[in-house]
Amino acid sequence: MAVELDDEVDLPTAFGSLPVRWAGDADHPGIEVVLARVGDIAAADEPLVRVHSECLTGEVFGSGRCDCGAQMAAALEAMRLDGAGVLAYVRGHEGRGIGLRQKLAAYRLQDRGHDTFAANRELGLPDDARRYEVPAAALAALGLRRVRLLTENPHKVTALRAAGLSVVPTPFDAEAPVASTAYVQAKRLWFVANGAAG
Repeated sequence: MAVELDDEVDLPTAFGSLPVRWAGDADHPGIEVVLARVGDIAAADEPLVRVHSECLTGEVFGSGRCDCGAQMAAALEAMRLDGAGVLAYVRGHEGRGIGLRQKLAAYRLQDRGHDTFAANRELGLPDDARRYEVPAAALAALGLRRVRLLTENPHKVTALRAAGLSVVPTPFDAEAPVASTAYVQAKRLWFVANGAAG
């Protein structure tokens, strides 16, 4: 896949000044990737990488239903401490790919006792509808070849390897909101059941 990759622009953020660039693919118009670079990735043998799905509720409103905002902050902090890394922020992945409206519908079912995956199934939706080919190709287009991927999700690992990257899965902990404990537990069990390493 040959993604389009725009030039970098500096973005002042709460995490410091981050050079960011847009990436996308005409065959996947609903998916956009913002690549936020920390440090000199060209000088790093195996920079840290996080493929992070958008989450309006967790990142904008600070929702306690998930750990998304905490994971993004923890990933950027890990990259800062390590000296180099890339956060690939994927738009079009809201609610594990089911979209914002369906995500809120799933929340209503969660309020009635369903876990996050059971709620999706009750709505006739997949557990996880995300695809990672575009962010994987975007990372490869940056010239990355060997990375330490901050994830427990086996599907992210598979996609990056299919794009030609050598991947070391690197689980990490983020301090999640207290209300998300059941969500985090359900997610971890799902990852293990679906082939997560570690």
